[in-house]
Amino acid sequence: MRRGLRFVPLALLLTGIVEVAVFVLLGRWIGFGWAILLVLVASLLGLALLRREGMRAWRGLRAAVEGGRPPGSEVSDGLVGLLAGLLLAIPGLVTGVVGLLLTVPLLRRLVRGQVQRVAERRVSAQVAGDLFGPRRVRVRRGQPRPDAGPGPADAATAPPAAPGGAPPPPASPGGAIEGEIVEPRRP
Repeated sequence: MRRGLRFVPLALLLTGIVEVAVFVLLGRWIGFGWAILLVLVASLLGLALLRREGMRAWRGLRAAVEGGRPPGSEVSDGLVGLLAGLLLAIPGLVTGVVGLLLTVPLLRRLVRGQVQRVAERRVSAQVAGDLFGPRRVRVRRGQPRPDAGPGPADAATAPPAAPGGAPPPPASPGGAIEGEIVEPRRP
């Protein structure tokens, strides 16, 4: 079993206990009839949101594929919307509040970014490029490691001089350039 999945049964058990405790506390505060009505209204709202977000995700995916754009952002946004609807549809006050929070645009964007990062880590670079589009790489020059010997970036494989006669920047002895992936700006 994967490391993260071994805690799922415990998390579900704790969620159930918290849901029951919150329901009892709210029932004592506003009355059990009102608490039941609130849970039913949240579940109906979740079912409507689930249907709307499913259709929206499907239309976004189709539009991206037909337009020749990478569909990754539409897919991850659709997953977050479906998760919000599912959490609202599950009878419970805590999951309903979390589902409502996922409909707030700022939080939705943050969670969508996390979903994209997780997906990019779990798939190959080529698949991530196909899903989310090309990535820009920010290069930072650093100190070469002391144990790095001469690599493929020696004088025989050095890049040609830049136009205008300027010498190329010096290559590191190991031939590796450290960098980080920077998500391109969206219009």
